[in-house]
Formats: sequence, structure tokens, C-alpha cells
Amino acid sequence: MANLKDIRDRIKSVKSIQQVTSAMRMVAAAKLRRAQERMEQARPYEQRLQEVINNLLPDVNRDMLDLLQVRDVKRIGYLIVTSDRGLAGAFNTNVIKKVESEIGEIGRENTDLFCIGRKGRDHFKKRDYSVMLEYVEFWNELDFIHAAKFGKSIISHFLSGKVDEIRVVYNRFKNVGMQELRVEKLLPLYYESEKNHFGNRIYEPNKKEIVESLIPRHQNVEMWIYLLESYASEMAARMVSMENATENAGEMIKSLQLEFNKVRQASITTETVSYTQL
Repeated sequence: MANLKDIRDRIKSVKSIQQVTSAMRMVAAAKLRRAQERMEQARPYEQRLQEVINNLLPDVNRDMLDLLQVRDVKRIGYLIVTSDRGLAGAFNTNVIKKVESEIGEIGRENTDLFCIGRKGRDHFKKRDYSVMLEYVEFWNELDFIHAAKFGKSIISHFLSGKVDEIRVVYNRFKNVGMQELRVEKLLPLYYESEKNHFGNRIYEPNKKEIVESLIPRHQNVEMWIYLLESYASEMAARMVSMENATENAGEMIKSLQLEFNKVRQASITTETVSYTQL
């Protein structure tokens, strides 16, 4: 049985951990509110732009723009969106496992990886995957300029013919207690229907200029959405994880306090019996 000093030290240690997890929960909650506001502001714009793309592209020849060209898929690029830090439950683990499952089906030798976030980057680099691009330590200053920068590099990799298709693996925010793991095709650009339901149209200034202007903008917006959704999901996962850790620490403190009282009572009883026998 542990002595009183050992139990007292353990209680003190657990209380210190509880203070840390409680503080991390509050920080994550504050960041989540800001991240959720930005995400909810961007979603309607992204959805409306997606509708415009779906209405426009059935009337567009895919040879008009390289981003639209469909190739025989021999090599796939994966954009992997994780966080820089842990303590967020299964947030990063789910993404990494999904990517490994996807790569297992097509072969490691047929994939290139673009890692956003330290956790994904470190995992795949240590295992000698083909990590072509990496972006870390930017989340606290997250801005649209980051999305444009990342999108430009990834699109360039596709246009150079190094990969025939690019897929994105990330967490989409549903609510504070749930994030949805998603795998989406980023390039070449797909749309819901190949059939034009709108008859002949008149384009001003002209169809080619509209396509060349709208499609790259759409890609940047999609990249921005991936970052916003992932960041909000990370903060939600960390807040819930730290809340659970704080509650578990509280239960452990209660258990240790009960044990402390039992040992203390046993010690008092032993001392009392010894005194009466004198």
C-alpha cells in the first residue's frame, strides 16, 4: 500500500495536469469560435461558386483549359490536411489511416504527397513516402494568402503532368462533437452533369476568358475551405479531448483522495492500537 506522501504527491501532480488541460480547453474553445465564424462566412460563397461551375462546365470543352483535362490515371497526388500539434483525439490519426488505406490500394510507388500540417508530414516522411511539398507552422496566422500559395504549388504539380489526379483528405466540421472525414477529388475539375440543360447561351466577354478567370479562382476557394474546415475541426476535437481529460483528472483526484483518507485512517488506527498497548 502506498504511503501518505506518495499519494499526496500523486494528487498534486494530477491537479497540475488538470489545470493544464482545463486551460487548453478554454484556449481551444476561444479559437474554435473564431474559426467557426470564418468557416461559416466562407461556406455560402464556396457553395454558390460551385453552383456556377456546375452550370457552366457542361457547356465548356475540356480542352479549353489544362485544369479540366481528364487523363488516364496512373499516378495520384494526395493533399493531406492535418494539424501541427496533437492532443486532439483521433483528429490526425483518422486522416493518416485513411491516406494509408487509399495508398495501399494503388501502390506507394504511384503516389505523391502534399502534406499540410506537421503531424501528417512527420508520419509519412519517417516512413519514406514520396512527400513532394510540405507546409507547417502557419495555422495561427491562417489567411487566404496561404490557400492561394498552396493551391498554386499543387496546381503546378498537376499541370506539369507529374500526377494525373489530385485527391484531398481532410476533416470537415459538422458540429463541436463531430468531424466528418472526407476524400474529395480536387483535380481535374469534375462537375455533377455532363449534359447541358440550358440550351445556347451568350457569353460576355467570351467563354474562354470566363473559364480561365473562374476556374483558378474556384480552386483557390476550395483550398481555402479545406483549411478553414480542418482548422475548425482541429479546435473542436482538441476542446472535446481536453474537456474529457479534465473530467478524467477530476475522477482520478477523487479516487486518490479516497485512497489517501483510507491510508490515513489506517495509520491513525494503527497508532491508536499501539498507544493503548503501552
